[in-house]
Amino acid sequence: MDNLQDIESFLNNVEKISELVQNLNSTDSDIQLKAVEEAERHISALDEPCKTTFSHTSITKARPLQAATNVMQNQSPESFLKTMEKDADDRKKRRAEREKRAIALKDRGNKAFAQEDYETAVKYYSAGLAELKDMEVLYTNRAQAYMKLSKYKEAICDCEWALKCNEKCIKAYLHMGKAYQALKNYNESRNCFEKIVEFEPAKKNMIKEYLLQVDLNEKRDIQENSAQQDFDMGEEKAIAVSQLLEKLSMPGGGPRWFCGALKCLTHTVTNSTAQTLFRLNNGFSIINNNDTVKSCLLKGHPDPFSQELCVTVLKLWQTICSGNDENQKTLMTCSLFRESIAECLLTGDGAVQKECLSLLLLYSQTPHGRQLAVDHLDVQMLAKNLMACFSKPRQLQEDTAVNILENFASENRFCCRLRNGLVETVITPFTTILRNINKSHQPVLPALLSAISCLARDDIIRQKLSQDSDCWKAFLVGIKECTLFEYKDILYPLLGLIINLSAHPSPAVQEHAVSICDSCLGMLMDSDGGVVMRVMGVLSHVLLQSSEAVQCAVQRGVVGNMLQILKGTGQSAIKYAIRTLTVCTAANQLAREELVKADKRLSILRHLLESSCDEVVSGNAALCMAHCLELNGVASSLLGTDTVLLLLRHAATDTKTTAVQQNAAIALGKLCRSEPRHMHKLRELHGLEILHSCTKLFT
Repeated sequence: MDNLQDIESFLNNVEKISELVQNLNSTDSDIQLKAVEEAERHISALDEPCKTTFSHTSITKARPLQAATNVMQNQSPESFLKTMEKDADDRKKRRAEREKRAIALKDRGNKAFAQEDYETAVKYYSAGLAELKDMEVLYTNRAQAYMKLSKYKEAICDCEWALKCNEKCIKAYLHMGKAYQALKNYNESRNCFEKIVEFEPAKKNMIKEYLLQVDLNEKRDIQENSAQQDFDMGEEKAIAVSQLLEKLSMPGGGPRWFCGALKCLTHTVTNSTAQTLFRLNNGFSIINNNDTVKSCLLKGHPDPFSQELCVTVLKLWQTICSGNDENQKTLMTCSLFRESIAECLLTGDGAVQKECLSLLLLYSQTPHGRQLAVDHLDVQMLAKNLMACFSKPRQLQEDTAVNILENFASENRFCCRLRNGLVETVITPFTTILRNINKSHQPVLPALLSAISCLARDDIIRQKLSQDSDCWKAFLVGIKECTLFEYKDILYPLLGLIINLSAHPSPAVQEHAVSICDSCLGMLMDSDGGVVMRVMGVLSHVLLQSSEAVQCAVQRGVVGNMLQILKGTGQSAIKYAIRTLTVCTAANQLAREELVKADKRLSILRHLLESSCDEVVSGNAALCMAHCLELNGVASSLLGTDTVLLLLRHAATDTKTTAVQQNAAIALGKLCRSEPRHMHKLRELHGLEILHSCTKLFT
């Protein structure tokens, strides 16, 4: 047991030996001999000498064959088995005691680790392993403590021992991957992280970030080695970067002098080598610690030279960070950069604001850059300042600002940090823009709506937008303005956003449902099919939340419009149209009457049941038919049609969702109850058995 043998392994040996006892007691000498040899092998394999005695005869590893023979001669098989069981119990008790002491030492080690006393933590974990060498958690905990002490090789060794205890130990692979990364053995680091995904695919996203960091570190090392070689070889631009930074580190010089020097530096940093040398020669610290630069970036731009210096610094930062992940990371950790971003975004100087946005755009274009920004910047302030760029329309700045917002909206962490201040930072300025659509805003509004839609992918943000009454009021104004001035490029994404938000019930949607539907019904006859399809999408969601809106829509002829659309071939349009019809017929008697009046034998619904491969369409067609079957005479008008067969097919077919089967079964029940003569066809097609099988769907 002291050499990592598990207690279960020993007990298995006992079970095997108990089987051999029966053979030792056999009258067949050959069987006895084989049993003695097998018993010898098992007893010899025990890592701890067996100290149990039998009639003063000790069974030891020194004389296993003689020991087994003595067992056979001096003790009955039953007595031998009992003795072995007692020995196993003793071992189990001793292990339990050692395990108890090991756990106590582990807890003391954890406490020391939490207090950042890593040396003491290692001592406690080591003491625990002296008690119990096969305790997996002690190895992984000690490996983590070694990592804190920069003892990466020792950490890797402990992780390997943990894997001997459990070959699927996730913590062992995680710590080992980090240790190999610290030792710059990037291939081994990747292998460790990829092993985790093999065992736990659900951790794929987490491991993706670790692998990204491995790639970034490897890329950084390659760049630094290449840059150092160029410098050692006396490459001209490499030497120039070093010399310019040395001059900039000297005291003195005003905005004009620094502006010229920084422009010179910007022109010199033309490749990855120069970017890396800038970082290796403390370029960030030299510039960020300069009082003249600080004053221009943080205290405004009172004169043209200060403004020019500010623009020059922002351009330099763009140059040295473009395509260089390590430089982006270093710049983002600089306090001057973080503090100056808000000031530069809100400045009245267009050139400064433009360069500031360009720098933020650079960060927003890669996952690594976005993560850096989210981790180090005030996300709510960033979003608020980006939205503020629309209050003073400048086409270039607006375009850049909305691109930045849309890029950041793809990051889950950005959305999470934006949730609490969403109304102030996004909703209020967004609704203000929607209420004042004009030609200056028109070109950028589609992209802004797209960015808001990206933010709405977050459940909490979507819920807050959906429940904001001012937001829906602004939507109504926006729809009116877009319809009046034919801003189709704005109307498309606006209706798409409304579809997304109205898909989830909210008091705000219910409050404005009638007005929304009234605005949409006026666009059903639009010549643009894309507009019509999106309008139906809005109706299918909003009507579901308001019976008053349904009544208003039916009175304005929505049933006839939907039937006309259902005769077309567009799958998306059909899906929205049948959903709208189903909602209307469920809540409104007049809607059912108008549908039956326009299509007495429900041929359109039967056609959808027969030809559609879309379960949503089929399920809604069946449910809409069930609503219409509540009217007198409808079921009788369907005699002689294939209605029973069509409904049975859907009731009997396994689908991804049970709603199709449920709706078809409901329609069949109403059909036969309203017109008993349909029962003959139902029995003929063995439909009663199918309906009986559907009853489980309603429990």
